[in-house]
Amino acid sequence: MNRRRTVRVPASSANLGPGFDVMGAALDLHLEVDVVETGRFAVHTDLRIARDKRNLIVRGFAALAPPDDFEFTIRSDIPLSGGLGTSAAAIVAGLVAADSIFELGADVLAQATEIEGHPDNVAAALLGGFVLCVDGHAERFEPPSGLECLLVVPSQAVRTSKAREALPSRIPMSDAVFNVAHASLLVLGLARGDLALVSRGLGDRLHQPRRAHLYPRSWELVQQARDLGALGATISGAGPTVLVWCDMESSGAVAQRLHEHADGWAQVLRVPFTGQGAEARF
Repeated sequence: MNRRRTVRVPASSANLGPGFDVMGAALDLHLEVDVVETGRFAVHTDLRIARDKRNLIVRGFAALAPPDDFEFTIRSDIPLSGGLGTSAAAIVAGLVAADSIFELGADVLAQATEIEGHPDNVAAALLGGFVLCVDGHAERFEPPSGLECLLVVPSQAVRTSKAREALPSRIPMSDAVFNVAHASLLVLGLARGDLALVSRGLGDRLHQPRRAHLYPRSWELVQQARDLGALGATISGAGPTVLVWCDMESSGAVAQRLHEHADGWAQVLRVPFTGQGAEARF
């Protein structure tokens, strides 16, 4: 039958400061996979990822349909060093490919969340834009105009499992209140397109300070971001990548300062937020 799809899925940044395991945003970097029915199984890629059925795209596909008769050719410009939703993009790509090829009408978000273990990255990868994940559902809204972001991507990775281990099972009430307040400010600022409110809403006491020992340079940059002319900065996902929030007028100057700051330990990428989520093409 030689059925085929090409699926394109964006990178994502999760947590966004105070929105731990709740908020995410899609970024204009992409993973792309060609899925072709050839009668045999194979994974083709230049990336340093699994080429057997442990591959996350294949695992996503296999959650909905047998992958045995399909070949997967994978390309990606999403850095693999951590914090940009590579696993979420892969899982979503496999699920969307199977759902589209077999016309299943599956609940892709629920399936992806089950495989990934948390919804924020997979929701942003699937839907695009900014997402709020609550009670198994994702509410999506468009990135505000005038808001830009820069990524500082360290060469040294941080394991997500280590980042999870760094978090306590209980936190002080004052930290919880701080995060609820700042997450509320951030959402209001994004919804209104009020970048001053966005800047005020980026504070976090829940996860970033408790993980700072895993990415000291990244955490130092988060604390210095406003001095460099940015609205602020957040650790992207479990780190170590830093998402630097900027208004359109100042992002060029901020990028120049970041290049100097990151020299020798990280690369700086100018990557817009994107409203486009996962898409499947024939």
